[in-house]
Amino acid sequence: MKVCCGTDIIEIERIKESIEDERTGEAFVERVYTKKEIAYCESKKILKYQHYAARFAAKEATFKAISGQLQDKYSITWKDIEIINNEQGRPGLNLMGVDLKNIEDIDLSISHCKQYAVANVTLLRK
Repeated sequence: MKVCCGTDIIEIERIKESIEDERTGEAFVERVYTKKEIAYCESKKILKYQHYAARFAAKEATFKAISGQLQDKYSITWKDIEIINNEQGRPGLNLMGVDLKNIEDIDLSISHCKQYAVANVTLLRK
């Protein structure tokens, strides 16, 4: 067994600027986030940028944790990693297009405050 982890932190303002950019904002959102993630973040109204940033950090942390399983860094896209929440609000993730046969367990932790969002992914590989 091998434990792999990935961590990422991002400034919420950076994600907000990317989303609000008149020329590229819509393309950024469509390239990075799934429809479920967009609906979730938009439902958070004035706090939506914290949730977009948290999902961005979670996707980056996931990539770092699973990168040892990938053929190359281009074998996965932003939308292949979907950040979800269960009924109690606990974050989790769906991995699409990734060979999961060697991953025994995966855990995600997300946090955010006024300025930053951070995520940590820990996985157990066979």
